[in-house]
Amino acid sequence: MSGTLRHDNECENCGYTVDIAFCSKCGQKNVETRQTFPKLVGHFAEDLTHYDTAFWRTLRDLLFRPGRVTKTYLEGKRQKYVPPVKLYIFISFVTFFLPNLYPEFEDSEAIHHADPQLLVEKNVSIEEKINTEQNVFLGNITFSGDEFLIKSPMTYKSLKEMDSIEAIKPEHLKLSPFEYKLGKKILKLYEHNTPVQVGEKFIESINHNIPKAIFVYMPIFAFILWVFHGKKRWYFFDHGIFTLNYFSFLLLSTLILVTVGHFLTEIDSTFFSVLTGIFVLLTLVWTVYYFYRAHRKMYHEKFIINFIKCTAMLLINFIAIMFLTGLFILFTFYNLH
Repeated sequence: MSGTLRHDNECENCGYTVDIAFCSKCGQKNVETRQTFPKLVGHFAEDLTHYDTAFWRTLRDLLFRPGRVTKTYLEGKRQKYVPPVKLYIFISFVTFFLPNLYPEFEDSEAIHHADPQLLVEKNVSIEEKINTEQNVFLGNITFSGDEFLIKSPMTYKSLKEMDSIEAIKPEHLKLSPFEYKLGKKILKLYEHNTPVQVGEKFIESINHNIPKAIFVYMPIFAFILWVFHGKKRWYFFDHGIFTLNYFSFLLLSTLILVTVGHFLTEIDSTFFSVLTGIFVLLTLVWTVYYFYRAHRKMYHEKFIINFIKCTAMLLINFIAIMFLTGLFILFTFYNLH
């Protein structure tokens, strides 16, 4: 921060005595608070240039130098790069916000609506409903034209019908108390929404909650790292910083993939289609290799030990992500309105 130094050596922020230019207690520079317009412009340019330099350096090293940003930060050199938390928040915001601003290239006349036959509900007799156990889990998911449909998994049409039929059903075919609660949610949902509307709300809710789900999963990822490494040498904080930077890298890679895919796939050319496919493949390979390389640079493991640990952790994370994704999808479906 540039500016004329004050003659008074008492810090205006904390009241501590300032020896030279900066307060040794809070770090604030002892300059005049009221400055001329040229100095204000110079101060703004100085801050912008400093942030811009650190920001682009961080993005460059984050993308192409696995583990360097994390290692440098944990070594105590924290002015060179954007701090991990700020970096993650910024990249996460841009990744989920920026694609919404991309232009739509779709021709409105070329939009294909769902096949009407898919919207026709199968008539099920009362006798069949009585002798069949109801399914209260996620319904049939169908892509038809440009629309996404989720049909009701139940054959009941109303809450009243469910109560009356469940009352006379054989005990082994009745819904459990938990399934009954889920059934009520489903019937209320489809009472006011068509399968197409449910599909639209489902996709909207998924897109809205993905950033939260990723944020919630990061401590699990860090915990898996903690399990695989010495507790005396590495703190959970260290694993947390590694996790923040790796997820920032994944989000940034995703943004690049989405951006390239959005614009190149609209070009009606075999060459660009092949080019897009190659780019996607190389990016996916790089994200996997990146983890192996960043892990070795961070934890200083021997090659074979690093390979075994990374492979095991990726496998565990894959299983955990599949399981939690299933729960996330079910949670999203049952919370639609």
